[in-house]
Amino acid sequence: MHPAPSVILFTVLSGMGFGLLALLALGAAQPLGLAALLHWGLGYGLAVGGLLASTFHLGNPQRALRAFTQWRTSWLSREGWASVLTLFMLAPVALAAIMGAGLPSFFGATGAAMALLTVYCTAMIYAQLKTVPRWNHWITPVLFLLFALTGGAILTGRNGFGAIMALLLGAALFYSFRRGDGAFAERGATIGSATGLGALGEVRQFAPPHTGGNYLMNEMIFRVGRKHVRRLRIIAILGASLLPAPILVFVPPLPWVMAVAAVIHLVGAFAARWLFFAEAEHVVGLYYDAH
Repeated sequence: MHPAPSVILFTVLSGMGFGLLALLALGAAQPLGLAALLHWGLGYGLAVGGLLASTFHLGNPQRALRAFTQWRTSWLSREGWASVLTLFMLAPVALAAIMGAGLPSFFGATGAAMALLTVYCTAMIYAQLKTVPRWNHWITPVLFLLFALTGGAILTGRNGFGAIMALLLGAALFYSFRRGDGAFAERGATIGSATGLGALGEVRQFAPPHTGGNYLMNEMIFRVGRKHVRRLRIIAILGASLLPAPILVFVPPLPWVMAVAAVIHLVGAFAARWLFFAEAEHVVGLYYDAH
């Protein structure tokens, strides 16, 4: 799949933002006044900024509101509703903290659940696709949730929890890479099954379907060199997991230290998410002899 920058920004930043909002709502950090404004403002900024970035990948951004009408069948629509409800539900909790007050824990717990539900809905946009075997697995929502919780823990200063989440994230990334490499072959899709002609015998491509590029070829087919994959996988696991974890455990939780850990984690997150899209093989590629 084509790794569109807008979608990578959307999934990484909004995931981290909703993870931060969820942990703030659960009381992982309890800032008040100006500190609360900075913490909650960062959470809202990441979440909303990521959601806005996603609109740049729409063919007709002015029609984005129509996505909210398909919530019965579309995970994209469900994500839209969940994100809006989360931001509204957590607004009173954030305002109370900024004004130095507090609300009953029920409000925070409900908002946190909605924030994590939003991340889950984002993941299911991809995990539901049987046409992309690498994504069509339970590990996809697990990865999205672990990225959200790890980023949120780093930004709230929950070092022990953050280190555990980071290590779990590293293990999940390693598993997803290994499992994903054989997912397409394991699914058994071939040009014969794709065209429905497999029962007649071996199907081979006589000529390309198109003499030039088209939307499907541009969006659904992307080749990345094996040496680049290896290098980016190392960066992803080191940055997202193995480097932040010891920083969180052994370095004092000073603001600049947490900022460094967050930046390192983001570098790994962006590398992992780029690979998430770039390595995803869509069955439509069989029509173009791209597998």
